[in-house]
Amino acid sequence: MTGTFSAADHRFMAHALHLAERGLYSTRPNPRVGCVIVNDGDIVGEGWHQRAGAEHAEINALRAAGQRSRHATAYVTLEPCSHHGRTPPCAEALLGAGITRVVAAMEDPNPLVAGSGLAMLSEAGVTAECGLLGVEAEELNVGFVARMTRARPWLRVKLAASLDGKTALDDGTSQWLTGPAARRDAHRWRARACAILTGIGTVRDDDPQLNVRGLEEELVGGLLQPLKVVVDSRLATPIDARLFGDGQVLIASAIDDPERRAALARRGAEVIVLPGPDGRVHLPSLLGELARRAVNEVHVEAGLRLSGALLEAGLVDELLLYLAPCLLGDAARGMFDLPPLDSLANRRALAIRDLRLLGPDLRLLARFSQPDRSRRPGSADPVRI
Repeated sequence: MTGTFSAADHRFMAHALHLAERGLYSTRPNPRVGCVIVNDGDIVGEGWHQRAGAEHAEINALRAAGQRSRHATAYVTLEPCSHHGRTPPCAEALLGAGITRVVAAMEDPNPLVAGSGLAMLSEAGVTAECGLLGVEAEELNVGFVARMTRARPWLRVKLAASLDGKTALDDGTSQWLTGPAARRDAHRWRARACAILTGIGTVRDDDPQLNVRGLEEELVGGLLQPLKVVVDSRLATPIDARLFGDGQVLIASAIDDPERRAALARRGAEVIVLPGPDGRVHLPSLLGELARRAVNEVHVEAGLRLSGALLEAGLVDELLLYLAPCLLGDAARGMFDLPPLDSLANRRALAIRDLRLLGPDLRLLARFSQPDRSRRPGSADPVRI
């Protein structure tokens, strides 16, 4: 079903991707999807998925197009669904509207769809093609794809550091290394995540709120506060911590203390017990649990120990690094607590994906260049959307 695409096809799909981006902060746990209906070379309808439970992008675009959908082409950034979830199948809606050609950027990795939507269209006589700007479409939904194909979320570690790689003074002081523009940008990354993850050390030292602030007027589609996740092996989270101020809180522990669990529950927190062989929280099990809770992207803001443990366990997909133009010296705290290397050949190589200035600070987005051997296509449990 892979086709040969024209310049016009590329232009219309690029517009559909632009529409899909409007759901960057509001569609979770669903994917971000855009759709454009084109008839006789003109856009006659367009739409995007706004939030879970609301109508999908195809339905919104078909409604806008009306009768002009007949004999038209639909450009959609994700394969139209073929199953009944919260909403009826979009593939059936496209057929009913008289669409004669469908171009999808990528197949849906959800096992409930996984090619069946395009097959339904093709079997009904619709020209169904896939693969146009697929890389861009997958990037837009990198967390959804990760959850569906390997049964764990996409994990991004955010760090703010000096140019010599230090995140705080030796006494833990870190506010503020970066300027207002970088901090506002970091809140945008928080807003697109399903969960913000930190450790008990950060909760005790910094007392963070772990929420998204100051972006209400900026975010198209509205703001959904991420789930707050605390890795707290001994259930030592203070009951007066500021993170209990709003939103949902999940505390992952290695022990079950009924008295502490009850006290935290009264503050609205849920406690899950996931012990590892070292007496600490088993981090792979935690990410598996988050995937089962439909978490697509995890945004980590933690100290060097938890960040290092996640990296050592092979769970980090991406680094979001803000570098301030200053030096803190050798005694200051670093980014990751990791065992020493015995050879440069064992260093963790990264590929820089984006580099830009935000005020005086440098923002760097990087991914590990080695292939992810934990990726298991089709391993996730089916999820109804």
